[in-house]
Amino acid sequence: TELKPRIDSTYRTKTEREETFVMGSSMGGLISLYAISEYPDVFGAAGMVSTHFPIADGVLVDYFSERLPDSSTHRLYFDFGTETLDHNYEEYQDRMDRAVEASGYMRGVNWTTRKYEGHDHSERAWRNRVHVPLQFLLNQNNVPGGEER
Repeated sequence: TELKPRIDSTYRTKTEREETFVMGSSMGGLISLYAISEYPDVFGAAGMVSTHFPIADGVLVDYFSERLPDSSTHRLYFDFGTETLDHNYEEYQDRMDRAVEASGYMRGVNWTTRKYEGHDHSERAWRNRVHVPLQFLLNQNNVPGGEER
């Protein structure tokens, strides 16, 4: 209600939901999923990179499972690595993936989840793969990168 209107009034943006995306890593991944779930009329796609689902033993997976936006009008990207903090993410991401699929999302079409072997929980790792979610979300291309799950 404050930031998006200010951005749209200050910068030359396309203001439609279909042109508005949000993306973050770790806790920022949770915030991005919250943004698209709570404001589906504002955000058309979201990227969640190394999403910190283990917080509170995955209670947020259950929360978001019941609040995902309409699969006919939205796109979701998730990924995680296998090292450091990301080593703990796979079981939670599997639960989230089941909820995403149950909500009508189609893998490789309007949703993807990628596993990156050897990637850790760091800005360096995220920088090395940021082109994958950007291509998927902005260009609607399912490009190679990581192991699609």
